[in-house]
Parts: sequence; C-alpha cells; structure tokens
Amino acid sequence: MADSMDEDMPEEPLPLQLDLTCPVCHNIFRDPVLLPCTHSFCRECLQKSLQFNKKCPLCRELFEEGQDISNRALSSASESFLKQENWRPSQKRASENTCPLHLKPLELYCEKDEVPVCVDCVSLHSTHRLFSLRDGAPMCKRELEFKVQIFEKKVESHKKMTHKLSNVVEYIKYQAGQGETQIKMEFERLHKALVTEEALRLKALATEEEQKVAAIQEMISNTNKDVVELKELIETLKREMGNEDLPLLQNFQNLKRKAQWTREDPCLPDDSLLNMGRHVGALSFNIWKNMKGHVKYNPVVLNPNTASPWLSLNADLTSVKESSERLTAPDNPERFDPCVFVLGVEGYTSGKHRWDVIVGDNPKWIVGVCKESVARKKKFTVSTNRGVWCIGLSKGVYTALTPERTELPVQQRPERIRIKLNIDKGEVSFWDGGAAKHLVTLTHTFDEKMFPIFGPGLYSTPMILAPGKMAVHTS
Repeated sequence: MADSMDEDMPEEPLPLQLDLTCPVCHNIFRDPVLLPCTHSFCRECLQKSLQFNKKCPLCRELFEEGQDISNRALSSASESFLKQENWRPSQKRASENTCPLHLKPLELYCEKDEVPVCVDCVSLHSTHRLFSLRDGAPMCKRELEFKVQIFEKKVESHKKMTHKLSNVVEYIKYQAGQGETQIKMEFERLHKALVTEEALRLKALATEEEQKVAAIQEMISNTNKDVVELKELIETLKREMGNEDLPLLQNFQNLKRKAQWTREDPCLPDDSLLNMGRHVGALSFNIWKNMKGHVKYNPVVLNPNTASPWLSLNADLTSVKESSERLTAPDNPERFDPCVFVLGVEGYTSGKHRWDVIVGDNPKWIVGVCKESVARKKKFTVSTNRGVWCIGLSKGVYTALTPERTELPVQQRPERIRIKLNIDKGEVSFWDGGAAKHLVTLTHTFDEKMFPIFGPGLYSTPMILAPGKMAVHTS
C-alpha cells in the first residue's frame, strides 16, 4: 500500500476492503445506511441515487424514503479499517461530463430515465434501454423538435386569438354605442312625455285659477253695485225723513215700498278656492300612473349575445327576423352557430312565467324553453332529450318536438303562441294565444336554469315578443 493518503485504492483490494466498499462510489463506506432489502450504501450515494428513482441501486427493489436506517456496525468497521490502514477514499470530484455517483465519463443515454449515465450505472438501469450519446442525442432532438412544432402552432393560435380579442373589443364598443343611443332616445321620449304631462297639469292649474278668480271678481263687482244702490236708497230715505210731518205721512207707504231689499247678502261660495289636492296631491304617483301609456312592458326580451349571426334583432330586443347577410359578431361561447336560435335574457329556476310570441304568417318557426346547457356550437335535433321543450311549424304541420314528434291538431292557424312555464310543477304548456285554446303540455323535472328559446326561421317576417299587460296596485 502506498504511503500517500491521496492515492487511489489498490488494483487488487483486500477481501475486508471489498466488504467495506460502497457498491456505488467504490470507496470505503461513509455514514452507511441499511435498506429493507439488507443492502448498504453511503448515505450521500443513496441520496444521489434517489434522484433517478426510489429503488435499491443493486437489487432494484422499491423502498419508501425514510425506510433506510443507519448501519452503525458497518460505520464502526469502516472507520476502524481507515485508521488501521491509514487509508482514505479518493477525492475525485465530479465534473459536468462525469457521473456524480461513480465519477466516470457519461458515455451512455438511458431512454426511460432520460439522463446520461456512465458504464458503472448500467447495473442501476439493467431493465432500461441504453444508447450511445451519438444515438441518444437525435432521439432527444426529435422530441424537442416535436415540442417546437407544437409551440409554433400555439404561437399562431395565440396570434389569431389576439386578433379575435381585438375584434371583440371593437364589438363591445359598438354595443356600448348602440346602447347609449337607445338609452338617450328612450329617455328623450320619456322626457317629452313628462314635459307634456307637466304642461297639461300647469295649464289645468292656470285654467282653474283663472275661473275661480273671475268668479270672485264678478262677485266683487256685483257687491260694489249693491253698495252704490244701497247708498242711493239711504240718501233718498234720509231726504224724505227731513220733510214736514204731513207730507212724510202722506208719502210713507210709497217710501216703505221703495225701502225693500230682496237681494241676498254676498258670501264666499263653496268650492271657491283651488282644488290643490287634485293638482299637487300624490303628484309623483299620479304622474307615474299616467306614464303607463308611454311605457311598454315585455315579460321576455331577447339576448343578442346568444343570437345566431343570421338573425337580426330590433333596437329594443323585442323582435327577431332573418338577416339579409351574415352579421359580424364575436364567436362567444353563448352564441348559437350554426343553429339559427336566440334565447331570452332572463333564465328561470323557480316560479310561474308566461309570455306571448307573435309568429304571424311565418311558414316555419320554433318556440319554447331550453336548458342553459343546450348545445351552442354544433347542429342538433331539437327534442326534449336534447334539453329543449318546444313546438314548431314546418311544412304546414304543427308539432310537439318530442323524440316521437307528436303532431298537434290545429284547426285554425294561430298567429300568437302563448307559453306558460311552471318550474315548480315541472310543466311547460303551449296555447293558441288568440283563441285561448290549449295545444299541448310537456312535463319534465327541470333541474337547471331554463331559458325561453326562439327559432324564427330564415324569413323576413319578424317574430315579435308581445308586450304584457300592466296594472298599478295600491294598498
């Protein structure tokens, strides 16, 4: 044995030295640990091996981290051997091109673990396919090239999505402009109605004021005339009373007849003041009540974000018809395309709801309700088993769109269809709204939000949502 402590192990190690040599680093054990399979390794060597897998480096038996225990007997024997032989392990250090466990050149590539290994690592990868570095590198390059192609496609799709999102921003601005115009027009219309109402009420107040003042002025004029006549009568009587006794007595009966006043004394008549209760009493409520004639109520309005690009909606979202050309609209998840449908804005999860649809003389249409989860981006057969409860007209036949396609006996062509939805009872019924005649009732346990659905067909005649009745209730 050489004297230097930095020299490598001898080429022919002693039997005891072999027993005290770590099978991974081929040096005398340092802080050895024992695995459940009874094999021992340096603690540091085992930790490095764990970077590949949780198997014993010798027998490849699986073990859980933490099952290793310190092998104190082997540690003591190793320390004694080192002291006795004045020997210590090689101080070689791994470089980037050497194996961190065996400190040998990395010359092979493990296909399964996807790491380069040295020749001494072969026992650690006995069940794996190993290649030379020259053969392994092209394999990795091919896989990375495939990844590059995927990412390049993602870049293109992201660019397209950026373009779509930019179009959505422009469409949102377009929607905002439309909404602003509609809001201003509606407030202007209501403002004009309020100005007209204000003018009528002010005119009524001024007219009554004029009438009441004129009546009192007439009374004042008549009373003043009476005062003048009374004064003249008083002067006449006083003058006659100044005559001699005999002429006074001779003229007494004539004077007595003249001294008669049959007119009633003036007094303030009833209802002489303004009726302020009629003019300003509960003013805001009465104005609101009179505004009913200027307000239209629709129990259902359309949701333009769900409308097929082939449908055109009016400004207040109460009618829909075919668009002469495909509209430019974002392909948002809610929108029907290619199916030509549109939903109502509000969905229902409970209660009773009713609305009328004016279908007119359209030769083909569909109306009813559907689940919120109904398909939007693919064609589907309208049926109850697809989450749609509807009736429709096609080729002159009225049909309940159930899987068996139930034909409805309709004697007179209905121009108004009434839909009644009772979520709690699990019913949706259809009526001839003009004749108030029941057509059909479909039943189902509605387990998600339900929306009105409209399919006007590709015709220029609009499908119109009829306004509902309004009433003012007080208590």
